[in-house]
Amino acid sequence: MQTLNEKYSAFDIDEERKTPKYLQVIDCVTNAIKQGKLRKDDKILSINECSNEYFLSRDTVQKAYDILEQRGIICAIKGKGFYISRTDIVSKYRILLLFNKISNYKKQIYNSFIETLGDNAVVDLKIHHSNAKVLESLILDNLHDYNYFVIMPHFYENIAEAYNLILKIPPEKLIILDKDLTYVNKKYAAVFQDFRNDIVEALESGLDVLQKYKKLVLVHPKMVSYPVEIVTGFRNFCMQNNFSNKIIHEIKTDTEINAGEAYIVIEETDLVQLIKNCNSKKLKPGKDVGIISYNETPLKEILLDGISVISTDHAKMGETAARLILENRQEKIKNPFTLILRKSL
Repeated sequence: MQTLNEKYSAFDIDEERKTPKYLQVIDCVTNAIKQGKLRKDDKILSINECSNEYFLSRDTVQKAYDILEQRGIICAIKGKGFYISRTDIVSKYRILLLFNKISNYKKQIYNSFIETLGDNAVVDLKIHHSNAKVLESLILDNLHDYNYFVIMPHFYENIAEAYNLILKIPPEKLIILDKDLTYVNKKYAAVFQDFRNDIVEALESGLDVLQKYKKLVLVHPKMVSYPVEIVTGFRNFCMQNNFSNKIIHEIKTDTEINAGEAYIVIEETDLVQLIKNCNSKKLKPGKDVGIISYNETPLKEILLDGISVISTDHAKMGETAARLILENRQEKIKNPFTLILRKSL
Protein backbone atom coordinates (compact mmCIF):
# COMPACT_ATOMS: atom_id res chain seq x y z
CA MET A 1 0.00 0.00 0.00
CA GLN A 2 1.11 3.54 -0.67
CA THR A 3 1.98 5.82 2.20
CA LEU A 4 0.42 9.25 2.63
CA ASN A 5 3.71 10.72 1.45
CA GLU A 6 3.35 8.86 -1.87
CA LYS A 7 -0.37 9.37 -2.37
CA TYR A 8 -0.45 12.99 -1.21
CA SER A 9 2.88 14.37 -2.29
CA ALA A 10 3.23 17.04 0.41
CA PHE A 11 1.32 18.37 3.38
CA ASP A 12 0.32 21.96 2.94
CA ILE A 13 1.89 23.05 6.23
CA ASP A 14 2.64 26.75 6.38
CA GLU A 15 4.45 28.53 9.20
CA GLU A 16 2.75 31.82 8.29
CA ARG A 17 -0.79 30.52 8.59
CA LYS A 18 -2.90 31.47 11.57
CA THR A 19 -4.46 27.99 11.55
CA PRO A 20 -2.75 25.80 14.20
CA LYS A 21 -0.46 23.17 12.70
CA TYR A 22 -2.34 20.23 14.21
CA LEU A 23 -5.48 21.46 12.39
CA GLN A 24 -3.47 21.77 9.18
CA VAL A 25 -2.44 18.09 9.55
CA ILE A 26 -6.09 17.10 10.06
CA ASP A 27 -7.11 19.11 7.00
CA CYS A 28 -4.42 17.44 4.89
CA VAL A 29 -5.71 13.97 5.74
CA THR A 30 -9.40 14.80 5.34
CA ASN A 31 -8.83 16.70 2.08
CA ALA A 32 -6.83 13.78 0.67
CA ILE A 33 -9.74 11.48 1.53
CA LYS A 34 -12.31 13.79 -0.07
CA GLN A 35 -10.20 14.02 -3.22
CA GLY A 36 -9.89 10.23 -3.44
CA LYS A 37 -6.14 10.28 -2.84
CA LEU A 38 -6.52 8.27 0.35
CA ARG A 39 -8.83 5.26 0.51
CA LYS A 40 -10.03 2.92 3.22
CA ASP A 41 -7.23 0.72 4.62
CA ASP A 42 -4.45 2.91 3.15
CA LYS A 43 -1.47 3.28 5.48
CA ILE A 44 -0.39 6.80 6.40
CA LEU A 45 2.82 8.17 7.86
CA SER A 46 3.69 7.32 11.43
CA ILE A 47 3.88 10.09 13.99
CA ASN A 48 7.66 10.12 13.82
CA GLU A 49 7.71 10.03 10.01
CA CYS A 50 5.23 12.90 9.75
CA SER A 51 7.13 14.88 12.39
CA ASN A 52 10.48 14.43 10.62
CA GLU A 53 9.14 14.91 7.08
CA TYR A 54 7.35 18.20 7.77
CA PHE A 55 9.43 19.63 10.64
CA LEU A 56 6.60 19.37 13.13
CA SER A 57 6.84 18.63 16.81
CA ARG A 58 5.86 15.10 17.77
CA ASP A 59 3.21 16.51 20.13
CA THR A 60 1.60 18.42 17.24
CA VAL A 61 1.28 15.30 15.08
CA GLN A 62 0.14 13.25 18.08
CA LYS A 63 -2.65 15.76 18.79
CA ALA A 64 -3.79 15.68 15.15
CA TYR A 65 -3.77 11.88 15.02
CA ASP A 66 -5.63 11.63 18.35
CA ILE A 67 -8.43 13.80 16.94
CA LEU A 68 -8.52 11.79 13.69
CA GLU A 69 -8.77 8.61 15.77
CA GLN A 70 -11.56 10.09 17.89
CA ARG A 71 -13.48 10.86 14.72
CA GLY A 72 -12.94 7.31 13.51
CA ILE A 73 -11.09 8.49 10.41
CA ILE A 74 -7.84 6.64 11.23
CA CYS A 75 -7.02 3.70 13.45
CA ALA A 76 -3.76 2.48 14.98
CA ILE A 77 -2.81 -1.17 14.51
CA LYS A 78 -0.21 -2.22 17.06
CA GLY A 79 3.13 -2.95 15.49
CA LYS A 80 1.99 -1.83 12.03
CA GLY A 81 1.07 1.86 12.14
CA PHE A 82 -1.87 4.10 11.25
CA TYR A 83 -4.49 3.30 8.61
CA ILE A 84 -7.51 5.03 7.11
CA SER A 85 -10.53 3.40 8.74
CA ARG A 86 -13.37 5.30 7.07
CA THR A 87 -13.84 7.65 4.14
CA ASP A 88 -17.49 8.66 4.66
CA ILE A 89 -16.40 11.74 6.54
CA VAL A 90 -18.49 14.84 6.90
CA SER A 91 -16.08 17.75 6.87
CA LYS A 92 -17.27 21.23 6.01
CA TYR A 93 -15.59 22.96 3.10
CA ARG A 94 -14.19 26.39 3.81
CA ILE A 95 -14.97 28.63 0.84
CA LEU A 96 -13.96 32.20 0.07
CA LEU A 97 -16.47 33.80 -2.30
CA LEU A 98 -15.11 36.93 -4.00
CA PHE A 99 -17.62 39.19 -5.79
CA ASN A 100 -16.76 42.42 -7.60
CA LYS A 101 -19.83 44.15 -6.10
CA ILE A 102 -23.17 43.50 -4.46
CA SER A 103 -26.33 43.71 -6.57
CA ASN A 104 -29.72 42.02 -6.77
CA TYR A 105 -28.31 39.57 -9.30
CA LYS A 106 -25.30 38.75 -7.14
CA LYS A 107 -27.68 38.08 -4.25
CA GLN A 108 -29.53 35.53 -6.38
CA ILE A 109 -26.24 33.76 -7.15
CA TYR A 110 -25.18 33.88 -3.50
CA ASN A 111 -28.49 32.57 -2.14
CA SER A 112 -28.57 29.67 -4.60
CA PHE A 113 -24.91 28.85 -3.91
CA ILE A 114 -25.48 28.77 -0.14
CA GLU A 115 -28.74 26.82 -0.41
CA THR A 116 -27.18 24.13 -2.63
CA LEU A 117 -24.15 23.71 -0.35
CA GLY A 118 -26.40 23.34 2.66
CA ASP A 119 -24.55 22.28 5.80
CA ASN A 120 -21.52 21.10 3.82
CA ALA A 121 -19.66 24.41 3.81
CA VAL A 122 -18.75 27.59 5.62
CA VAL A 123 -18.72 30.47 3.13
CA ASP A 124 -17.08 33.85 3.63
CA LEU A 125 -18.18 36.58 1.21
CA LYS A 126 -15.77 39.41 0.38
CA ILE A 127 -15.93 42.23 -2.22
CA HIS A 128 -12.87 43.07 -4.34
CA HIS A 129 -14.47 46.14 -6.03
CA SER A 130 -12.71 45.27 -9.33
CA ASN A 131 -9.51 46.47 -7.67
CA ALA A 132 -6.37 44.37 -8.17
CA LYS A 133 -4.77 45.66 -4.95
CA VAL A 134 -7.78 44.66 -2.88
CA LEU A 135 -7.79 41.28 -4.61
CA GLU A 136 -4.10 40.83 -3.79
CA SER A 137 -4.66 41.07 -0.05
CA LEU A 138 -7.79 38.90 -0.17
CA ILE A 139 -5.97 36.10 -1.99
CA LEU A 140 -2.46 36.21 -0.54
CA ASP A 141 -3.62 36.67 3.06
CA ASN A 142 -5.97 33.69 2.78
CA LEU A 143 -4.25 31.41 0.29
CA HIS A 144 -3.92 28.49 2.70
CA ASP A 145 -7.05 28.98 4.77
CA TYR A 146 -9.74 27.84 2.31
CA ASN A 147 -10.57 24.68 0.41
CA TYR A 148 -12.04 26.68 -2.49
CA PHE A 149 -11.85 30.19 -3.90
CA VAL A 150 -14.90 31.17 -5.99
CA ILE A 151 -14.12 34.39 -7.85
CA MET A 152 -15.94 36.79 -10.16
CA PRO A 153 -13.04 38.17 -12.25
CA HIS A 154 -14.62 41.44 -13.40
CA PHE A 155 -11.67 43.79 -13.78
CA TYR A 156 -11.40 46.81 -16.08
CA GLU A 157 -7.93 48.06 -15.10
CA ASN A 158 -4.75 46.11 -14.29
CA ILE A 159 -6.39 43.02 -15.77
CA ALA A 160 -3.14 41.08 -16.26
CA GLU A 161 -2.14 41.77 -12.65
CA ALA A 162 -5.51 40.55 -11.38
CA TYR A 163 -5.40 37.39 -13.49
CA ASN A 164 -1.85 36.60 -12.33
CA LEU A 165 -3.01 36.88 -8.73
CA ILE A 166 -5.93 34.55 -9.37
CA LEU A 167 -3.58 32.01 -10.96
CA LYS A 168 -1.59 31.82 -7.71
CA ILE A 169 -4.49 29.77 -6.39
CA PRO A 170 -3.99 26.03 -6.94
CA PRO A 171 -6.26 25.10 -9.89
CA GLU A 172 -8.05 22.37 -7.92
CA LYS A 173 -9.15 25.07 -5.43
CA LEU A 174 -10.29 27.62 -8.03
CA ILE A 175 -13.77 28.19 -9.45
CA ILE A 176 -14.33 31.15 -11.78
CA LEU A 177 -17.82 32.62 -11.73
CA ASP A 178 -19.81 34.74 -14.19
CA LYS A 179 -16.97 35.79 -16.52
CA ASP A 180 -14.28 33.41 -17.71
CA LEU A 181 -10.60 34.34 -17.64
CA THR A 182 -9.65 35.55 -21.11
CA TYR A 183 -6.62 34.02 -22.82
CA VAL A 184 -5.68 31.82 -19.85
CA ASN A 185 -4.70 28.35 -20.97
CA LYS A 186 -4.97 26.56 -17.64
CA LYS A 187 -7.34 23.96 -16.26
CA TYR A 188 -9.78 25.21 -13.63
CA ALA A 189 -13.50 25.00 -12.95
CA ALA A 190 -15.82 27.76 -14.15
CA VAL A 191 -19.49 28.68 -14.54
CA PHE A 192 -19.59 31.63 -16.89
CA GLN A 193 -21.48 33.88 -19.26
CA ASP A 194 -20.19 34.37 -22.79
CA PHE A 195 -20.99 38.08 -22.89
CA ARG A 196 -20.08 38.60 -26.55
CA ASN A 197 -21.98 35.65 -28.02
CA ASP A 198 -24.83 35.48 -25.48
CA ILE A 199 -26.34 38.79 -26.63
CA VAL A 200 -26.07 37.75 -30.29
CA GLU A 201 -27.83 34.42 -29.73
CA ALA A 202 -30.52 35.96 -27.52
CA LEU A 203 -31.34 38.75 -29.99
CA GLU A 204 -31.30 36.26 -32.89
CA SER A 205 -34.05 34.30 -31.10
CA GLY A 206 -36.24 37.43 -31.16
CA LEU A 207 -35.31 38.61 -34.66
CA ASP A 208 -38.87 38.37 -36.01
CA VAL A 209 -40.09 40.82 -33.36
CA LEU A 210 -37.06 43.13 -33.58
CA GLN A 211 -37.46 43.59 -37.34
CA LYS A 212 -40.41 45.92 -36.83
CA TYR A 213 -37.93 48.49 -35.47
CA LYS A 214 -35.68 50.50 -37.77
CA LYS A 215 -32.93 51.19 -35.24
CA LEU A 216 -31.41 49.45 -32.20
CA VAL A 217 -29.85 51.44 -29.35
CA LEU A 218 -27.62 49.87 -26.68
CA VAL A 219 -27.36 51.81 -23.42
CA HIS A 220 -23.95 50.71 -22.10
CA PRO A 221 -23.03 52.71 -18.96
CA LYS A 222 -19.70 54.41 -18.40
CA MET A 223 -20.15 55.30 -14.73
CA VAL A 224 -20.68 51.63 -13.82
CA SER A 225 -18.36 49.16 -15.53
CA TYR A 226 -19.84 46.33 -17.59
CA PRO A 227 -18.05 43.87 -19.91
CA VAL A 228 -17.05 45.48 -23.20
CA GLU A 229 -17.86 42.16 -24.87
CA ILE A 230 -21.54 43.18 -24.66
CA VAL A 231 -20.79 46.08 -27.03
CA THR A 232 -18.88 43.81 -29.42
CA GLY A 233 -21.71 41.29 -29.48
CA PHE A 234 -24.34 44.00 -30.04
CA ARG A 235 -22.40 45.44 -32.98
CA ASN A 236 -21.92 41.98 -34.48
CA PHE A 237 -25.65 41.26 -34.28
CA CYS A 238 -26.56 44.58 -35.90
CA MET A 239 -24.01 44.11 -38.69
CA GLN A 240 -25.13 40.54 -39.39
CA ASN A 241 -28.80 41.59 -39.58
CA ASN A 242 -28.44 45.02 -41.22
CA PHE A 243 -29.77 47.05 -38.30
CA SER A 244 -29.04 50.72 -37.99
CA ASN A 245 -27.61 51.04 -34.50
CA LYS A 246 -26.24 53.37 -31.88
CA ILE A 247 -24.46 53.05 -28.52
CA ILE A 248 -25.12 55.59 -25.78
CA HIS A 249 -23.94 55.60 -22.18
CA GLU A 250 -26.92 56.99 -20.32
CA ILE A 251 -30.55 57.98 -20.68
CA LYS A 252 -31.19 61.45 -19.32
CA THR A 253 -34.34 63.51 -19.09
CA ASP A 254 -33.37 65.25 -22.35
CA THR A 255 -32.33 62.10 -24.23
CA GLU A 256 -34.32 62.04 -27.46
CA ILE A 257 -36.46 58.92 -27.82
CA ASN A 258 -37.94 58.27 -31.25
CA ALA A 259 -40.66 56.00 -32.57
CA GLY A 260 -39.29 53.00 -34.43
CA GLU A 261 -36.33 52.52 -32.09
CA ALA A 262 -35.69 49.57 -29.75
CA TYR A 263 -33.54 50.06 -26.66
CA ILE A 264 -31.40 47.48 -24.88
CA VAL A 265 -30.81 48.76 -21.35
CA ILE A 266 -28.42 47.37 -18.74
CA GLU A 267 -28.85 49.68 -15.72
CA GLU A 268 -32.28 49.87 -14.08
CA THR A 269 -31.91 53.63 -13.56
CA ASP A 270 -31.71 53.99 -17.36
CA LEU A 271 -34.74 51.72 -17.73
CA VAL A 272 -36.80 53.93 -15.43
CA GLN A 273 -35.72 57.11 -17.24
CA LEU A 274 -36.45 55.52 -20.62
CA ILE A 275 -40.01 54.72 -19.53
CA LYS A 276 -40.45 58.26 -18.21
CA ASN A 277 -39.23 59.74 -21.51
CA CYS A 278 -41.58 57.47 -23.46
CA ASN A 279 -44.50 58.62 -21.30
CA SER A 280 -43.64 62.30 -21.76
CA LYS A 281 -43.64 61.85 -25.56
CA LYS A 282 -46.70 59.57 -25.47
CA LEU A 283 -44.74 56.72 -27.06
CA LYS A 284 -46.12 53.29 -26.21
CA PRO A 285 -43.54 50.59 -25.34
CA GLY A 286 -44.03 47.52 -27.50
CA LYS A 287 -45.76 49.52 -30.21
CA ASP A 288 -43.84 52.74 -30.85
CA VAL A 289 -40.64 51.93 -28.94
CA GLY A 290 -39.11 48.57 -28.07
CA ILE A 291 -37.54 47.93 -24.67
CA ILE A 292 -35.27 45.05 -23.66
CA SER A 293 -33.74 45.08 -20.20
CA TYR A 294 -30.72 43.10 -19.00
CA ASN A 295 -31.23 40.65 -16.12
CA GLU A 296 -34.53 39.19 -15.04
CA THR A 297 -36.28 40.35 -11.86
CA PRO A 298 -39.83 39.72 -10.58
CA LEU A 299 -40.65 43.42 -11.05
CA LYS A 300 -39.96 43.24 -14.79
CA GLU A 301 -42.62 40.55 -15.16
CA ILE A 302 -45.32 43.05 -14.17
CA LEU A 303 -43.91 46.50 -15.06
CA LEU A 304 -45.78 47.87 -18.12
CA ASP A 305 -47.54 44.48 -18.34
CA GLY A 306 -44.13 42.89 -18.81
CA ILE A 307 -40.64 44.10 -19.75
CA SER A 308 -38.75 41.89 -22.20
CA VAL A 309 -35.40 40.79 -20.79
CA ILE A 310 -32.20 39.10 -21.86
CA SER A 311 -30.77 37.34 -18.89
CA THR A 312 -28.57 34.59 -17.60
CA ASP A 313 -30.06 32.27 -14.99
CA HIS A 314 -28.42 33.64 -11.85
CA ALA A 315 -29.85 30.99 -9.53
CA LYS A 316 -28.62 28.27 -11.87
CA MET A 317 -25.13 29.80 -11.83
CA GLY A 318 -24.92 29.62 -8.04
CA GLU A 319 -26.31 26.08 -7.96
CA THR A 320 -23.89 24.83 -10.62
CA ALA A 321 -20.87 26.32 -8.85
CA ALA A 322 -21.89 24.63 -5.61
CA ARG A 323 -22.35 21.28 -7.37
CA LEU A 324 -18.84 21.51 -8.84
CA ILE A 325 -17.56 21.67 -5.27
CA LEU A 326 -19.83 19.00 -3.81
CA GLU A 327 -19.10 16.58 -6.67
CA ASN A 328 -15.37 17.44 -6.88
CA ARG A 329 -15.64 18.25 -10.61
CA GLN A 330 -13.25 20.44 -12.55
CA GLU A 331 -15.30 21.55 -15.55
CA LYS A 332 -16.06 24.72 -17.48
CA ILE A 333 -19.81 25.22 -17.86
CA LYS A 334 -21.53 27.97 -19.86
CA ASN A 335 -24.53 29.24 -17.93
CA PRO A 336 -27.92 29.47 -19.73
CA PHE A 337 -28.75 32.86 -21.28
CA THR A 338 -32.11 33.59 -22.92
CA LEU A 339 -34.44 36.26 -24.29
CA ILE A 340 -37.80 36.40 -22.49
CA LEU A 341 -40.30 38.14 -24.77
CA ARG A 342 -42.97 40.31 -23.15
CA LYS A 343 -45.18 43.23 -24.18
CA SER A 344 -42.45 45.89 -24.12
CA LEU A 345 -41.11 44.51 -27.40
